[in-house]
Order: sequence, then C-alpha cells, then structure tokens
Amino acid sequence: MVNKPIRNAMVSLLLSALFTAAALAGLFYQPDQMLSDWLYQQPKALDGNIFVIGIDERAMEDIGPYQTWGRDVMAMALEALNADPDCRPAVIGIDVLYTGESDPELDAYLAEAAGAYDNVVVASVANFDAQLVTQDDGSFYMQDYAIASYEEPYDALKAVTAQGHINAMYDQDGVLRHGILQIDLPDGRSVPLFAYAIYQKYALAAGLPVELEVPTDSLHRFYVDFSALPGGFYDGVSVADLLSGDFPAELFADAIVLIGPYAPGLSDYVTTAIDRASLMYGVEYQANIIQQMLQHSFKREVSDLVQAAALFVIAAACLWVFIGGRLFPSTLLWAATAGGGVLLCRVLYGAGWVLHPLWLPLGTTLFYVGAVAVNYVRASLEKRRISETFKRYVAPEIVGELLREGADSLGLGGKLCDIAVLFVDIRGFTTMSEGLSPEEVVSILNRYLSLTTDCIMKNQGTLDKFVGDCTMAIWNAPIAQEDYVMKACQAALDMVEGSRALSRQLMDQFGRTVSFGVGVHCGSAVVGNIGAEMRMDFTAIGDTVNTAARLEANAPAGKIYISRDVADRLGDRIVTTSLGDGIALKGKAKKLEILLLEGLAKDR
Repeated sequence: MVNKPIRNAMVSLLLSALFTAAALAGLFYQPDQMLSDWLYQQPKALDGNIFVIGIDERAMEDIGPYQTWGRDVMAMALEALNADPDCRPAVIGIDVLYTGESDPELDAYLAEAAGAYDNVVVASVANFDAQLVTQDDGSFYMQDYAIASYEEPYDALKAVTAQGHINAMYDQDGVLRHGILQIDLPDGRSVPLFAYAIYQKYALAAGLPVELEVPTDSLHRFYVDFSALPGGFYDGVSVADLLSGDFPAELFADAIVLIGPYAPGLSDYVTTAIDRASLMYGVEYQANIIQQMLQHSFKREVSDLVQAAALFVIAAACLWVFIGGRLFPSTLLWAATAGGGVLLCRVLYGAGWVLHPLWLPLGTTLFYVGAVAVNYVRASLEKRRISETFKRYVAPEIVGELLREGADSLGLGGKLCDIAVLFVDIRGFTTMSEGLSPEEVVSILNRYLSLTTDCIMKNQGTLDKFVGDCTMAIWNAPIAQEDYVMKACQAALDMVEGSRALSRQLMDQFGRTVSFGVGVHCGSAVVGNIGAEMRMDFTAIGDTVNTAARLEANAPAGKIYISRDVADRLGDRIVTTSLGDGIALKGKAKKLEILLLEGLAKDR
C-alpha cells in the first residue's frame, strides 16, 4: 500500500498537471486577460509631444459630410500646419487611406502639399485572408494570415511621402493588445506599422535611434504598452480649425501630429486593453504605440510553455502542502502564492516581461479551497470513525482527546507503547452458574461486566476486550496519559470495592455471589489495529499483556496482584505486601515477584 506522503504527492502532481493543461488549452483565457489588462495597462505620464487633430463632428459640420470631402481639404490642412517655419511639426501622420486616382487636380494638390516639407507619413492597409500554401516538397498547410491584397496611396502621393500600414490584429476576445510591427508583402516588400514609420521619421529629425529592437512573434506582433486612455492625445483641435487658421500653431512645433477620424459615425475605433469599456479611435491607438516607441517601453511575452512548467511545479508543491498540512500554514502559503504571484507579475511587467497573472493565483486558490473542503470532510468522517470505534471502549474524555489529535494518534498498524494492563475475572463462575437458568447467568454476567467497565471508564482506561467472564483494559493508549499506572490500580481497587455491593445484590436476588481476581502490570507492548483487513481489533500484545494475565490468574477472590514494576513506579503512594517470587512465566527462568495491593496510602 502506498504511504500517505507519496499518495498525496501523486494526487498533487496529477491535479496540477490537469490544471496546467487546462490553462494551456485556454480555459481561463477571458478572466486571465481581464486581470492582465487591469494589472498591466495603466495610464502614464505623457511627454506632451504627440497630438491628435480630429476629423471630428465639428469639421463635418463646417466642411460637410466626410464622404463629400475632396483631397484638397487634407492638402489645405497640411499647408496650414507647415505655414510657419518656426511652428512646423516634425512629422505629420495622416491616418486616412488615399488609394486610387480621383480628381487629377486635387490629387496633384495633395501630393504637392505633402511633398513640400518631407514630414508627411500616409496610411496603407493590407487585406488578410486564409490561403492554402503548397511547399516545395509537395506538402501544404492553411495560412490564416495570408495577404490577399494591399491598398497603398496613389502613385503621386506615394512618391513624396513615407507610408505605414494601419492593420490591427485583435486577440480572440476582440480586444486590441498587439501591434503588427511590419507586414511582408507577396512581392518581397516589408511595410512598417504606421506608428513605426512616424517614429522613424521623427527619430531622424530628433537624433534618436531609427531602428528599434522590438520583441515580436512569428507574425511580427508585439505587446502594446498603452500610455493614454481614449482622449488622452486629443486637445480638441479639429481639421476645421486648421482650415480656418484658428489653432495654436506653436503647440505643434517640432512635434508629432496625427490627423485621423475622430467621430462615432466614421467607424474607426477599437476596443483596447487599457479601457475595455470605452472605444478608442484608431488614430489614438497609433499615438499610443508612438509613445511606447519614444519611451522604449517594450515588453517580452514569456512563452506559455515556460509559464506552464513553472505553474505545474509551484501548484503541485502548494497542493501537496494543502492536502497534508494544517490550516494556518496552508493559508499563509496560499496568500503568499496567490497574492505574491499577482505582485510578482506586476513587478516583472515593470522589468519588461509579460506573464499570465491569473494562472498561479487561480490554481493555488482552487487547490486551497478544494483541499480545505476535502480536509474538512475527511476530518469529519475521521472524527465519526474514531468516535464510533472507541466510544464503547474508552472514557468520553479519551474519545474527545482522540478527536482533537486525529487519526495519527491511533497508531494504525501498531506502535510500541509503555502501558499499564489490567485483567479481571470472576472466581468460581462455572460453579456459580450451576443451578441457574441461562437467562439468570447472562444477567449476572452482564452486571459484572457493567461494573468492571464502569470502573475502567471512570479511571480513563481503554476497554480492550471481553473474553468470556474475563475483562482486559489498558492505559496510556491509544493516547498518552499522565499517571496511567495509578489509574489502573485505582480501577482495580474500585472493582474489588464494587464487587462487595454487587455480591450482596446477587445473593438477595439469585442466592449466588461473585468475587473478582485482578492482576495489574506495566511495561512495553505493541498497541494498534491488529488483525486482517477484513477483521481487526484495537488491542495490545506482548510480554506485558501476558504477565498481567498471569497475575490475574493467580489472584484469589477479592485480591489484587501487581508486579514489582507497578509497585516501583508508584512507590509509597500505595500499600502493598510482597508475596515473593511466586509466578513462573513461560520462557523466563526468573520467577515474577507478586505483590498484594491493599489500597492507597492516602486512605490509611
């Protein structure tokens, strides 16, 4: 049979493996992402060098519906921003698609305005689709993010500006947490993210590193560390203000200016990790990424496999403690792993690492609650088992102590203990039974056994067994007791005293009397559940038990025989008379000294 620690370890490993597999399978994805967004995405101080100018409701009121705008509107906006050489923005990003030819005059006007100062970045977009890809060896696979088409600015505008794509790739819960640093076109070109193209142009002007080391995955995605809530980069300046000339031009000097849709009806908004309840316009999303690049605040997402391995080990160790440990240390460990796990994730995020913040706290919490519940049920069942097992054999206070100490106090399988053993037997039971009906014999026997049992229980002994008209009891087991040898002798004296009153009652009722012979010895014995799986008894075995039985067998009616070991332990607390070495024990050359227990010294 597997021992308890190994069994607990096996259960812990199995349950931890199941939880880890569930985490890897994404069963906790939604709550994990919600906690991740709350923990990681916090508004930060902005450097004040990024501004959003909105194609907003006021612009559409002044200029007309956006769908009716000609390309001259954006051309005039660019001219207004670049009019004052001292207030010219370092970069102007236009988050609007200008694909294909429209009006030749207006197309030329916009291209001329955009190319005049070499500070304009315009948007492009790739359209993705799933495609079947065949490899050189004839094998094939389905590519989920294949580029089906690519829309870029018309040639004249493309020739005088830098371009960047405005594609976004949502996570499976529909929340935007990643940017696509670049997309690789089928023709071999690589197009940077709109925000990255803006940063690179700004870096050239400001003397910053142009190329950034951004940790990305196989799809060129990187984790976005948002800085501002929706509206954080928007100061209320409208395209309408640019056309009217009524705007603070000095505010945009050497800054990054983004122009893009900023009205609900234009449908250019996304759900982001920093504020899931409020929509963020696409131009603000690009502004957040530019801010991240300026601050070099890039985060590396730790591999799920690495996190799963750590989760498996820590969760298994915690569960092993929870199952086998006590409530208070288990609670401390749970608080340390759950709360400490979340805190560690936040600290590591500040150091540039992104982890799943829910995995470990959720795992340890589930295991802790489950273990507490199981331990409670197990303890309740154990208490019931202990109570049912011992309530008929030991004093109520002993049962209470067993319940407090638990199953470990039972010494299942047997343990070596120092105990006191008492045997008591009716003298002349066979002769007394002659002439009585079976019912009368049973009645006398039951009253005798009730007397001996009451004396054992009153002195906190454990009733071991009845063997015919013989009763066996032990002390200092199944739990340790103080002064257990004295308790055994007191029980013996109570039995002899009680037998006198019982004899008078039986003489009056049946014309018969009873008297007891009692033997008490102390020493080492094996105590525990002894027997077979189908039938076992809680008992004591060994030489100490055999010696007590021999003392009882030699004791006359109404007498208590004790051993020298008992007398030496109690000293002058009892009154005894030595009867000499009167008993030869089987297997021992030396005879046993017998002492007659006459009473307690305090009673004389």
